[in-house]
Amino acid sequence: MIAVLEAHRAGLFARVHWLPNLIAGLVVGIVALPLAMAFAIASGARPEQGIYTAIIGGGLISVFGGSRLQIAGPTGAFIAILAGITAKYGIAGLQVATLMAGVMLLLMGLARMGGVIKFIPAPVVVGFTAGIGVIIFVGQWSEFFGLPKPSGEHFHEKLWHLLQSLPNAHLPTLSFALFGLLLVLLTPKIKRLARVPGPLVAMIVVTLLQMILQLPGVATIGSAFGGIPTGLPTFVVPEMSVPQIIILIGPAFTIAMLGAIEALLSAVVADGMAGTKHDSNQELIGQGLANIVTPFFGGFAATGAIARTATNIRNGATSPLAGIMHAITLIAVLLFLAPLAADIPLAALAAILFVVAWNMSEVKHFAHLLKTAPIADRLILVITFVLTVFADLVVAVNVGMILAILHFLRRMSDAVETLPVDETELHTELARHGIQHLPSDLLVYEIAGPMFFGAVENFERALVQTQADPKFLIIRLRRVPFMDITGIQVLEEVMQKLRLRGIRVMLCDANERVRAKLERAGVINEGADDDYEEHLIQAIKKVIPSS
Repeated sequence: MIAVLEAHRAGLFARVHWLPNLIAGLVVGIVALPLAMAFAIASGARPEQGIYTAIIGGGLISVFGGSRLQIAGPTGAFIAILAGITAKYGIAGLQVATLMAGVMLLLMGLARMGGVIKFIPAPVVVGFTAGIGVIIFVGQWSEFFGLPKPSGEHFHEKLWHLLQSLPNAHLPTLSFALFGLLLVLLTPKIKRLARVPGPLVAMIVVTLLQMILQLPGVATIGSAFGGIPTGLPTFVVPEMSVPQIIILIGPAFTIAMLGAIEALLSAVVADGMAGTKHDSNQELIGQGLANIVTPFFGGFAATGAIARTATNIRNGATSPLAGIMHAITLIAVLLFLAPLAADIPLAALAAILFVVAWNMSEVKHFAHLLKTAPIADRLILVITFVLTVFADLVVAVNVGMILAILHFLRRMSDAVETLPVDETELHTELARHGIQHLPSDLLVYEIAGPMFFGAVENFERALVQTQADPKFLIIRLRRVPFMDITGIQVLEEVMQKLRLRGIRVMLCDANERVRAKLERAGVINEGADDDYEEHLIQAIKKVIPSS
């Protein structure tokens, strides 16, 4: 259900709820201001485009999303992929990729794939998130230390260039950056300022210092971008072409997947804090609509922001009204305070992103997984992290997912067993039906586990390599929850090989779904009783008179 309709039905738009939601929206809008500009600059866009994204994307997600407390906008998780797209295809390419990602998210929501995202393994999520944190951290060195932009296409080339440039750091810029970093970190620990957002304090104080001192060589939004234009964004259709769309399918899919993961993680956090329950499919629909519309107003990719959502809840939000107020607050900033942004030092925004990068890296959680997780999960974690930093986020997530799937399949195949069933195990069941002993020329095997392509080898080896050929073989399927086509084909081949050795093979005890698949594949014939029986006892009784 759309969160705004759910909130209305729950009576959360009653006048008694207005004040706490308006206050929460005002606070989170103030928190979002420096972050929106910092994320935009780090992504290769102009600072006002980050604000446009928070207004349009955040407002639409609050109205059409599946979590009534979600706050959305540009996020740190997007920086690595968006910066790469902007560098290669320009801001126009980024906006087209965002629009395409929005369509993908919308389709994912309509196809009810919201529940699938939760199956992405923790080592993959933690690995690429920590890698993004490292990329953001190093990517802000130029603004933090006052260094020239690094040359080189790859991370290690940029890092080496920055390390060589460190002795030439611009001291006034570095001083502002360190002071801003201290303000971000210490503000929450000062009792009287605990409720004031640290990033806002850092941005305002450092900006005031620059306005007073006017230190030469300190890069500001004014010197780098010419300031922020006053007024609301205008509607502009991004330039698109078929070749461009084809080229951007990969980057757009990455934006969509990353946006879905971040949005649903944020919604889960909101549920845990507020005791609500989000609709994951509707959340993807809301995310899709927001990312389709935002590029037409100068914005770029938006998704749920965990820190801002948590701030929203801690300040008393109970409905989407807070998210709408968050957007209105940013509109007011654009209309009345935009000229003041020209003196904001980029060093202050870099300091804010340093803290964002540290929080994203989840160093303690990363170290805990390295210490306690199984070896295979540790390897997946490290490989995903290293590939995110030194190769590409798309490659990292793909490789991490493939490794996780292969590891899962190996574990699943090891769990599938094909074992002979001893007469003593069947004693009670046989006695209940008046059978004293199994015939000496009868073997009973039982398969335990799903018969899928990764598990067929063990099954085939166990049955084909039986030492002594019995006259009859009954294969019990009661503990087989499902079969895929590979499992069915191998079962059929094994049965044919055994029959060529003069062994009569019968199947029994399959559940309704497995039996239907076997009939459809022609392994057993519907209505025939030569190769299948509903129950083991019936199959045994069929062969007893012949023995």
